[in-house]
Amino acid sequence: MELKVLNKQNNSRMCLVCGFKNDLSLKAEFYELEDKSLCALVTFKDVHQGYPSRVHGGILAAILDETIGRAMMPYTGEDKWGVTMTLTTKYKRPVPINEQIRIIGKITSGDGRIFEGEGYILLNDDKVAVTAKGTYICMGLEKIAEMDPNNEEDWFVEKKETDPKIIDIP
Repeated sequence: MELKVLNKQNNSRMCLVCGFKNDLSLKAEFYELEDKSLCALVTFKDVHQGYPSRVHGGILAAILDETIGRAMMPYTGEDKWGVTMTLTTKYKRPVPINEQIRIIGKITSGDGRIFEGEGYILLNDDKVAVTAKGTYICMGLEKIAEMDPNNEEDWFVEKKETDPKIIDIP
């Protein structure tokens, strides 16, 4: 199913998952889709591997955690973030390095303070490689991070001509 991209989310400076100034970061880019899900696009590099040519499972858990946690932002705004309480993952297939991969996250329930979500990693053949479920608490940025979300050196969206307008999700 082809889904329209409604918004591209911000990235931070030094985050392991989305940090644009962190040389070891996944440099994930996050897109809000018309069905209220969130899609991260990532090309894992050599530094992200566990076994040769395969992404480390901890890195896969990190991108799923971030994607599910960010899926609440369309509901709460960028000044409220999801802080992980629990995360359960199930690994089904290896994920290769040096290929762009889609990670999908969505909110499944919530009461405004606590919410649950799920996500999965899609390989390029549309097979699901990893699934995750998590519980998150919604907190204001001022309580969890020492950064100013209005400071464009720390937190900004980088619009590119290559940003997708449509993302295909089976």
